[in-house]
Amino acid sequence: MLVKVYGSALFGVEATTITVEVNIDKGIGYHLVGLPDNAVRESSYRISAALKNNNFKLPGKKIIINMAPADIRKEGAAYDLTIATGILAASNQIQSTNIDEYVIMGELSLDGKLQPIKGALPIAIKAKEEGFNYFILPKENAKEAAIVEGLEVYGVESITEVIDHFNETQQLLPTVVDTHEEFYNQLDFPEFDFSDVKGQESIKRCMEIAAAGGHNIILIGPPGAGKTMLAKRLPSILPPMSLNEALETTKIHSVVGKVKKAGLINQRPFRSPHHTISDVALVGGGQYPQPGEISLAHNGVLFLDELPEFKRSVLEVMRQPLEDREVTISRAKFTVNYPSSFMLVASMNPSPTGYFSDENSAASVSPAEMQRYMSKISGPLLDRIDIHIEVTPVPFEKLSDTRQGETSVEIRKRVTEARKIQTERFSILESIHYNAQMNVKQIREFCVLDMQSKELLKNAMDRLNLSARAYDRILKVSRTIADLESSKDIQSHHIAEAIQYRSLDREGWLG
Repeated sequence: MLVKVYGSALFGVEATTITVEVNIDKGIGYHLVGLPDNAVRESSYRISAALKNNNFKLPGKKIIINMAPADIRKEGAAYDLTIATGILAASNQIQSTNIDEYVIMGELSLDGKLQPIKGALPIAIKAKEEGFNYFILPKENAKEAAIVEGLEVYGVESITEVIDHFNETQQLLPTVVDTHEEFYNQLDFPEFDFSDVKGQESIKRCMEIAAAGGHNIILIGPPGAGKTMLAKRLPSILPPMSLNEALETTKIHSVVGKVKKAGLINQRPFRSPHHTISDVALVGGGQYPQPGEISLAHNGVLFLDELPEFKRSVLEVMRQPLEDREVTISRAKFTVNYPSSFMLVASMNPSPTGYFSDENSAASVSPAEMQRYMSKISGPLLDRIDIHIEVTPVPFEKLSDTRQGETSVEIRKRVTEARKIQTERFSILESIHYNAQMNVKQIREFCVLDMQSKELLKNAMDRLNLSARAYDRILKVSRTIADLESSKDIQSHHIAEAIQYRSLDREGWLG
């Protein structure tokens, strides 16, 4: 008897429906074809033990299983439940009158219990698109998949529940999730709040500007100045995610199995990889490509602490994703794209010793050592960082001050208003949503300067020896500062403030 059941394969952050054809005929043998990997081939042992331990069995006949389309590699143990259900239906151990309306996925333990799978959300989205009515999967993934409206999702703990459901001895109850309630159930009081930061008012101002315009930022200061503390609080002042952003972020985390039981990710991600990370782990890839840290930071913040400690090759592979806001991973037989629109926040010490260079200090370094240290960060990478700011240690008087500073919620209100202005400004442009994304053409259109501002910028570039790459960055940052003040035009004091945020372009930093 021939039976068709349906599963799904992940390809990047999208899913592809897999048809599992099970044919049972006279003879003896178990044949699995259709480009399965080792984990899929080993499914026969898990299925056999799971069925036997639940008073069912593999039929002692010739079982041929074809996983189509055959040109897509099938990976992982998540097809166990799909294949087992097909075998049970083909051997008349369960009813199969409407089995073609289901997508079925799950990894089996030897006792028949189900283990969670990866990619439940993109699989559910694809199932809905292709007209399936039901989705059976492990209970741990049910809330994640139930985000998709119009698809009945059944979370199960063991294969016996699936068997009883198809034999109509016990009906499964669908998992129901109110997507809008899940989305709007956001924390008004974040775990890391700017009110915890003592002093550093100028740095808080920089972080507010960076959040308002989506600008990449680098913090330069000695150990203990508060660089990491400030970076961890940046997500708390970013505008709340839209529902589309939340779904897109959840899909990426779903592919790598990092979605919590809550289902929908409604808080902007914050990723902080260690400086020993490899280039593949950072941007994604591998034999079976997976999203990297920069994709897991999509719609959020990627924090690179001690930037010069990262291998130069690792930093260089970020240049294209920072520009294009997506990662393209190419192999001989396929190409996958992972979104990677994130804010880069980096920190570094001002010198190899960790402290600001001082010729009178015992910890001072030679110009050659300083040049070698700074050369670990390439000019093209710095091209993509809009704000450079020096962070100085907080004096005792401010550390001991018991007064509470401005909260993240208050700062976020101003940031959100500035983003609304930008959204309206770029409404006719599909790929531009905030100031940091502007290219040269948009800068010339939306960052028009009056004569006073032009003269100020010209003098600053001459006197401070600012590099040519600083010009566009200053214009974009000044546009954001104007937006925070709800100013239609960029004024001279906006330019003056933006000029202060280009420390690494001044003569002496990069040689």
